[in-house]
Amino acid sequence: MQVQSAHADQLLQKIESRDARIGIVGLGYVGLPLSKALLENGYSVIGFDVDRRKIDAIANGESYIQHLGDDFFKMLQKSDKFDASDDASILADADAILLCVPTPLGAHNDPDLSYVLDSTRMVAKILKPGQLVVLESTTYPGTTRNEMMPILEETGLACGKDYFLAYSPEREDPGSTGRSAGEIPKLVGGVDEISSDIAMALYERVVAKAHQVSSAEIAESAKLLENIYRSVNIALVNEMKTVLSDMDIDIWEVVDAAKTKPFGFQAFYPGPGLGGHCIPIDPYYLTWKAKEVGRPTRFIELAGEVNTYMPRYVINRLIEALNDDRKSLRDARILVLGIAYKKNVDDNRETPAAEIIEQLAERGADISYHDPHLPRFPEMRKYDLNLSSVSLDAELLEGTDCVLVVTDHDAVDYELIGQHAGLVVDTRNAMARVPGDRVKARVVKA
Repeated sequence: MQVQSAHADQLLQKIESRDARIGIVGLGYVGLPLSKALLENGYSVIGFDVDRRKIDAIANGESYIQHLGDDFFKMLQKSDKFDASDDASILADADAILLCVPTPLGAHNDPDLSYVLDSTRMVAKILKPGQLVVLESTTYPGTTRNEMMPILEETGLACGKDYFLAYSPEREDPGSTGRSAGEIPKLVGGVDEISSDIAMALYERVVAKAHQVSSAEIAESAKLLENIYRSVNIALVNEMKTVLSDMDIDIWEVVDAAKTKPFGFQAFYPGPGLGGHCIPIDPYYLTWKAKEVGRPTRFIELAGEVNTYMPRYVINRLIEALNDDRKSLRDARILVLGIAYKKNVDDNRETPAAEIIEQLAERGADISYHDPHLPRFPEMRKYDLNLSSVSLDAELLEGTDCVLVVTDHDAVDYELIGQHAGLVVDTRNAMARVPGDRVKARVVKA
């Protein structure tokens, strides 16, 4: 690397010696795993979050992200290399500041950059020569350069000389074995060559592999492509499910058959709708940005329409299943199994369970849920469902008109369900785990 300023030289030396202090803005599902990777590789971390409850939980060694484990939070509580606060002035001591904040959608599926821009303004107030700023949040191409950099340059500091700015998208996969923040390869792209080199110097010391690209825009676009790829393929298999179900063909068996081909096919599985922070949201960041250059994104938008329809499809299948039992949805006792957006985690971001439950309740159903990872239904931006998880036992199941499997957690006793439920509407093929002779319930795949 060819050093172009004294500030760059000093910061690089701190990064290489691991004397650099790294600030993390946002101590959630992205920021905390990244903090863990930094601490494990010898860096000191300064954590900031506007949510005082998170700061208090860390101070008390209390876990609020289940898959990270209790021991991790106890380590944070005792560590002399980790400080956390809801006072942004703590970030003034950081040599690098990594923004791990939400990028949700607005009411009309337009990008909501308020968290990114507010965080950038916050950083600008304490920005000093020799600091690196990196955005990790998924966004549309040009955000780092065209939205963040003008705010930071209002300080009078010059990017690439006085401070440094880059983009490195998060690639979190909560709860998946072998996919911690330190194990997943990272993309790194700066708004200029020196910023890119410095950010790369940091990440290559923290993750198993870092890949440097030519610009922040390349990294921003690659992150969108990753999630659009998944959205489109999930939409494809969801659409095939609706067609094949009408033909009495099992989509799960079809996918398992297709994946025996060792090339040219990757298995994707259907579900009740998309969840998590990335796949339901990120494609719309590109469709919105594409309008600026006058390009349609029909393929991406169609995938969004298919996936958005799935909760309604599930409800229709449930209504049909109840009708076959000569029952109405109104006043039917529906037990929703699993409200996390994916199995074996306590993460309910954008979970399709929220829309399904709300629509069922609006139609007069009596709703309860069981989720071993979420004892209470957390408040969401669009939903505030005042529900708590109920205990799963024979009496509950026998008194339920329908069990609706939305999330197939491993910690659930599916044989108990098969033995004592009368009707199961299964969106995840979870009941296939139970031998057929152990299932007395009528199972409808949805």
